[in-house]
Amino acid sequence: MAFSEIPLGKETVYVSQYDAGLLFPISRSENRAELNLQDWPWFGEDIWTAYEVSWLNPKGRPVVVIAEFFIPAASVNIIESKSFKLYLNSFNQTRFENQQAVLECITQDVSAALRAPAKVVFHPVDEFPVAGKIIGHCIDEEDIEVNIYHPDASLLQFEEGVVEECLFSHLLKSNCPVTSQPDWATVNIEYLGRKLNRGALLRYVLSFREHNDFHEHCVERMFTDLMATGHIQALTVSARYTRRGGLDINPTRSTNASFSRLGRTARQ
Repeated sequence: MAFSEIPLGKETVYVSQYDAGLLFPISRSENRAELNLQDWPWFGEDIWTAYEVSWLNPKGRPVVVIAEFFIPAASVNIIESKSFKLYLNSFNQTRFENQQAVLECITQDVSAALRAPAKVVFHPVDEFPVAGKIIGHCIDEEDIEVNIYHPDASLLQFEEGVVEECLFSHLLKSNCPVTSQPDWATVNIEYLGRKLNRGALLRYVLSFREHNDFHEHCVERMFTDLMATGHIQALTVSARYTRRGGLDINPTRSTNASFSRLGRTARQ
């Protein structure tokens, strides 16, 4: 994929009339080939939250909602984030008969771009769920020395004993592969297996700090690196990224078909 084709980082003309052609799909295959995968053999999804979704009712009065998009990890494509924002902005001055018509239109367009069925949910602004607290152990205060800032799976270490636990860090940072702008996230790791050394896990999370990649790809790399150790029987890796331009992206990858979803965090 040539980044020169992507809308991100380019001067933009904002369209305020509905245009499905603004959506720019990106194949997942290139990144998965780097991970020695042809497709995704486990489970997961990407939850996109759009805080700036608006259109006009038949009388021209604006309607505003918060939208959540549930995108299966098995989809052929992802959608480039700036194109997604431009697409949603194209509804701003478009009249629709009712909310259901907008929901059906967006669901159809996004599913077509993904080449997979997407679930779209609209929330009234004053009824959107508030941020919650993660249940688990935060590893951010581990007393470690850090000098590696590019992903390095060899940093992962294990201790004696088999455990089932949830570890999380608010210190995940990676960079946009197109603009190099920083992407900030909380990452949550639920696993059953040999006990992870927490300091080593934090070093591994911090090794993404100078890494340029999309949110979905970072989480998939973490998941596959952990599974490749051979010490983990069950695993769910989730990341909640902070919003940019009214949109946040929150990938989850899991060995469990009935994986739990990580809720919104305070930074979102």
